[in-house]
Amino acid sequence: MLNGKTAVVTGGSRGIGKAISLKMAQSGADVAIIYAGNEKAAEETLCLIEQLGVKAKIYRCDVSDFNESKNTVNEIISDFGGIDILINNAGILRDGLILSMKEEDYDAVLNTNLKGAFHMIKHTYRHFMKKRKGRIINITSVSGIIGNAGQANYSSAKAGLIGLTKSAAKELASRNITCNAIAPGFIETDMTSSLPDKVKEEAVNAVPLKRMGTPTDIANLAAFLASDEAAYITGEVIKIDGGLCM
Repeated sequence: MLNGKTAVVTGGSRGIGKAISLKMAQSGADVAIIYAGNEKAAEETLCLIEQLGVKAKIYRCDVSDFNESKNTVNEIISDFGGIDILINNAGILRDGLILSMKEEDYDAVLNTNLKGAFHMIKHTYRHFMKKRKGRIINITSVSGIIGNAGQANYSSAKAGLIGLTKSAAKELASRNITCNAIAPGFIETDMTSSLPDKVKEEAVNAVPLKRMGTPTDIANLAAFLASDEAAYITGEVIKIDGGLCM
């Protein structure tokens, strides 16, 4: 489905990002994985992808850094000969009530989760324009749609990512480049596994399907949006939340 394509996945070594990286490879795409700091996890994911018979490489990069992300994009284009799919998944958490939230914690989340996606889109923009084809997929969150107590920074960043998605979609549509967002709900990841059982139980009870989603649920949609089958879909925010925000 994605044979001959090159996909770039930020935060692509763990959790949802890992599942997306693997799905891209399973669909035939070569994969460039961008990770922030956990080299062991990145190496493990790289090994799994290489076993699928596609080209893959890992890149350590802080996407919140303008020049670092620019240099990484240029390096990927040089290594792979081009980029066809950009998936902005990198994200961090610094939860806390607004009353007690530190300014640096607010800024850190906005810089990585929102500004990082802006950097990656900006640095691939001209490349996609010249190719006259491309797919951009931003991983937002239902928190960016309905908000979440204790996550003012995260919700702000994810809401901003929705606006960025729609703006990029309108700017790039004339060149046959689509930009869409996926909004996961309560998903089984390292982040949610560390939550107290009572919190997880309450969250699951709020979901009409009465279960958490999996990273594979997100990856499956990402693969579809990256494919030619989704060529007429752009500017959309698609929720994968078990009905939580219907």
